[in-house]
Amino acid sequence: MNIHEYQAKELLRRYGVAVLDGHVARTPEEAEAAAAGLGGPVTVVKAQIHAGGRGAGRFADDPDGKGGVRLAKSPAEAKAAAAAMLGHILVTKQTGPAGKVVNQVYVEAGCDIGRELYLSLLIDRDTARLTIIASTEGGMEIEEVAANHPERILRAAIDPASGVSGFHCRKLGFGLGLKGAQLRSFETFVTAMVRAFHEMDCAIIEVNPLVVTKAGEVVALDAKISFDDNALYRHKDLEALRDDTEMDPKELDAARHDLNYVALDGEIGCMVNGAGLAMATMDIIKLYGSSPANFLDVGGTANAARVTEAFRIITSDANVKAILVNIFGGIAKCDMIAEGIVAATRTLHLTVPLVVRLEGTNVELGKKILAESGLAIIPAENLADAAQKAVAAVKGAA
Repeated sequence: MNIHEYQAKELLRRYGVAVLDGHVARTPEEAEAAAAGLGGPVTVVKAQIHAGGRGAGRFADDPDGKGGVRLAKSPAEAKAAAAAMLGHILVTKQTGPAGKVVNQVYVEAGCDIGRELYLSLLIDRDTARLTIIASTEGGMEIEEVAANHPERILRAAIDPASGVSGFHCRKLGFGLGLKGAQLRSFETFVTAMVRAFHEMDCAIIEVNPLVVTKAGEVVALDAKISFDDNALYRHKDLEALRDDTEMDPKELDAARHDLNYVALDGEIGCMVNGAGLAMATMDIIKLYGSSPANFLDVGGTANAARVTEAFRIITSDANVKAILVNIFGGIAKCDMIAEGIVAATRTLHLTVPLVVRLEGTNVELGKKILAESGLAIIPAENLADAAQKAVAAVKGAA
């Protein structure tokens, strides 16, 4: 689960992470009042959406104008900046061409920037440890730095038994060129970040840029937090921070029915049980010349009701021209899945071609149920056969 920058900074502040003063605003008047309250010669007005690249982004109705991060030298300018953002669609390289509507802005105090660095915390799957990543290239995409200047990326893996120590902070700090008061401020900052990561069950905390002020203080100029969805049951306060308006409506609907769904931009809807099998299904659709419209894992305990909801969500996508069902029956037996497919097809009055590949427990019974249903269901013997038939159905419809 992702949250907004202003929410992330408020959480980090509670753990002692240095952030600038700021207030969220949902109207231009609130932004003006926030800027007046902060005082200072400059405030910064930032669009709040779940996407990076806001400063370099452009608003759909003003492509030649300014982006989603603007300086304001007076409360009146802050009000004007907020008015230019709120209710408008911001397009960045992470939102895709559709962009995202800005429903709130964050008005933050200005900062006397000396240097911009990069810092993030995440789980390294290779070492199974929390890893701190730092770089001197603040403000840049870390993927770009990794590709072009890998030597500028610093790493420190944290042993879960001993935790973070001064050694880790000094190693990273020296690599970033910090010294004296800067190094001490950095150690306090990193220690607080690690504590926040553990206690909130985070998937990632990213600060880009991490600013070293001219006074030598280390401050988070931006902040991104993503939480481990599997741990949210023990963080109801954090789950309450979810912004449903930032989610694809189909993905939000799927989450309410315990379906793992991710919307894509293809034309073949996929319903699969198991994430690995779902990925393989998507790959083979691409191999045979088409593209998946979604990732959808109905899980190992799928029943007729869940299958019906899955079909309903898939068909709500106007781009779907065919559906491929790829089920390996284990806990969810093939006959039960087949009954769910038949019920869903009749209930929803499916009009797009439906290709079904079943394998596993009670597979012959499942195939029999499909064959005797009287519905226009296209059976497939294996995954390759299923993908070829789904692609052919799409091309035939075209």
